[in-house]
Amino acid sequence: MKNAMRGILTMATIMMLSIAAIAQTTVKGVVVDGSTNESLPGASIVVAGTASGTVSGFDGSFTFELPSGATKVVISFVGFLSKEIALKGAQDLGTIKLESDAVGLKEVSVMASVAINRQTPVAVSTISQTLIAEKLGTQEFPEMLKSTPGVYATKAGGGYGDSRINLRGFESENIGVMINGVPINGMENGKVYWSNWAGLSDVTRSQQVQRGLGASKVATPAVGGTINILTNSTDAKKGGSFAYGIGNNGMEKQMLTLSTGLMDNGWAVTFSGSRTKGDGWVKSTDFEGWSYFLSVGKQINEDHRLTFTVFGAPQWHNQRYTRGTIEDYENHQDGARRNLDYGFKNGERFNTAYNFYHKPQASLNHYWQINEKTNLSTSVYASISEGGGRGTDGADKYWLRYDKDGKVGSSTRVTADGYIDYDSVIADNAASLSGSRAVITNSVNSHKWYGLLSNLSTDLNENLKLSGGIDVRYYKGEHSSKIDDLLGGDYFVDVDNNGKSKNINRAANTKLKKGDKIYYDNPGEIMWGGLFSQLEYQKDALSAFVSASVTESQYRRTDKFQYLPGNQKTAWQDFLGYSAKAGANYNLNEQHNVFVNVGYFEKAPFFNSVFLNYANDINPDAENEKVYSAEVGYGFRSNKLSVNVNGYYTKWMDKSIATTTTIRNEDWRFNVLGLDALHMGVEMDMRYQITDALSLTGMASIGNWEWVSNGTANGVNMDNKEDKTLETMTIYSDGLKVGDAAQTTAALGLDYQVFKNLKVGMDYNYYGDLYAYFNVSDRDNANDLSQAWKMPDYGLFDMNVKYNFMIGGLNATLYGNVQNVFDTEYFSDATDGSAHDWKTSYGFYGFGRTASMRLKINF
Repeated sequence: MKNAMRGILTMATIMMLSIAAIAQTTVKGVVVDGSTNESLPGASIVVAGTASGTVSGFDGSFTFELPSGATKVVISFVGFLSKEIALKGAQDLGTIKLESDAVGLKEVSVMASVAINRQTPVAVSTISQTLIAEKLGTQEFPEMLKSTPGVYATKAGGGYGDSRINLRGFESENIGVMINGVPINGMENGKVYWSNWAGLSDVTRSQQVQRGLGASKVATPAVGGTINILTNSTDAKKGGSFAYGIGNNGMEKQMLTLSTGLMDNGWAVTFSGSRTKGDGWVKSTDFEGWSYFLSVGKQINEDHRLTFTVFGAPQWHNQRYTRGTIEDYENHQDGARRNLDYGFKNGERFNTAYNFYHKPQASLNHYWQINEKTNLSTSVYASISEGGGRGTDGADKYWLRYDKDGKVGSSTRVTADGYIDYDSVIADNAASLSGSRAVITNSVNSHKWYGLLSNLSTDLNENLKLSGGIDVRYYKGEHSSKIDDLLGGDYFVDVDNNGKSKNINRAANTKLKKGDKIYYDNPGEIMWGGLFSQLEYQKDALSAFVSASVTESQYRRTDKFQYLPGNQKTAWQDFLGYSAKAGANYNLNEQHNVFVNVGYFEKAPFFNSVFLNYANDINPDAENEKVYSAEVGYGFRSNKLSVNVNGYYTKWMDKSIATTTTIRNEDWRFNVLGLDALHMGVEMDMRYQITDALSLTGMASIGNWEWVSNGTANGVNMDNKEDKTLETMTIYSDGLKVGDAAQTTAALGLDYQVFKNLKVGMDYNYYGDLYAYFNVSDRDNANDLSQAWKMPDYGLFDMNVKYNFMIGGLNATLYGNVQNVFDTEYFSDATDGSAHDWKTSYGFYGFGRTASMRLKINF
């Protein structure tokens, strides 16, 4: 009997296991981007009509045990159209290609030279749209990149959009920044003013940082690297969203997005608009910013596509411009939030530092599939901007300013509690018999910028692709200063502003009123022409490229202040630049790859280095800057772990610097020659999927950035232009550490999917080996070879939460963010002082704890 029972139990067990085997079948596959064949880690694979599913690994692969009765799976990924696949038992679905949910995105990606993992031989980090939505909070555009190797990003003074970014120790003028493939670095000085784009983080699809020379074919000032920003394109699906957010210090934000989707007639339209306002964490840095984005796409036929895009972010904001000493902050009631640039005028708060700007950009992109092997992408774009910022002028303009180190100057007018005393200035101006002795001015900086960018690409054979194109630009910048407020006086007489800029086109002692120009009026023009080409090879595991470009820059300066009509324009000044790059990536197997790239380029000096002493005098020593760079890297990919390691070496030669200093109580303009710097380091980033619900990210970057030569400076007298004496001095910079950016950075992040609809995250960022900024051209004392003040290391914790839910039948998401969770006090930006220590150096404290919440409803 017992044996019979054992037999029955054995048979039952076998039957149950058989039933389980029938109920559970295995399906597997690899999810990739249909345009680039790049893997999509984190793609969702769900049984249709259920919550049962999994996500793809870092290589895009997945394996899934299907429940009984499953007949379909839905594969989805943010930014792509979902795909539904019918099942027939256990099977290998192979490569599953998802198509973009945006019209024209592929063409923009080509124009922007977006790098592809395990193919493009550069060090690259990409911030996705999902990550931006989850992590942004109260941060600004550049700060989203702070966990990227080699990046140092801060809020600087703390005004809306006043943030800054350094990459491998290089400032924005030596980082190529592009939006949808169109360069946005200032044509005259290379700088990027992020306040011009502050509202566009809401419509950014991805941010990609290519460190080093990068993959861009366009000749950009990419000494430190290239930042490619891709905005949303025209949505392929009909719908929209509304978002409302609040944050600390009165921050409030609304945003609306509407899309028609791709209609039967081939048209598609997407619009986004937002408004942000607040009081600012720093005292008296209130702001208001708007943003708008419009994209109109037309699928003409299978071979031709047109996309028109226009976006902009008009804004105004009060600023914190003047830097203070640590002692000054500690001794003031406002502490780290202290702002040295405001006071009270007629009982109302008033800032000396204030900015307003609107820089819209419009582009028309045409994509032409000429034949199976050849295509042409062309973008015609324009940017017409207007705006400026407040300043002070007059014989007693220092009534309205603190000294550069944040202390009260000999003539600064401040109240008992340390704020600028505008009322006393107004009283003195009103009593003056010679008009206002100090006035508020607006520095007006507007421009018109037109460009054409076109790229032709053809497959020579199945392994070789040749591409080439043109980059043509015309720019005219208008620069002037206008009286904005006479501060109680009846008029103002320009007393020649220390001799720097005298208006010889109007009578001396002219009584000027509000709106009259003062100090300068000097438009600048730039014509730029470039040719570029690239040959790419790809076969099996090997991909390689070689590229070259040549550019011609022409500068012309007009001065309506210091020269008579007929003699106000200079001749065009020509500079020829070129670049050559090559690199290769080899995939050792499905998990391991190595790459190498090298490059050399010469770039024209900036406009401001060509014309001396704020006049039409030509700098005879202006010459191209030279840059040599080399990089090697290694990558590892598996279903759970992703690791990238790279080392770089960048030699920067003949850095172009024009600076002003005081000699014998007169201002002199110096042109510095022979300055070289060496930037080298090692970088690592990784991501580990600990479980399906828990992931770990990490980054470490160790740099050694130093000046490696002394320089020679030749100067001319700005106060006395009749003085033809040539002053020459030596710049003692050899061995000094490059300042203004942390040379050691690290980051750790954890993201945990608590359950299907709830996700939480934590991030820690560390900054070390941070030397204060100093103007290297000021190092003219052979007895002072000390390093700049080494600022204290610091680390910051951030947290975020995301919750998905339904509201009124609509999908909704609630985001919450806290930056600097533990309210750490730290100095983020500093200028080196006379003794190279914390007592004499001056700068800005970083933000304390900030928090925000945002609700987004999709319809």
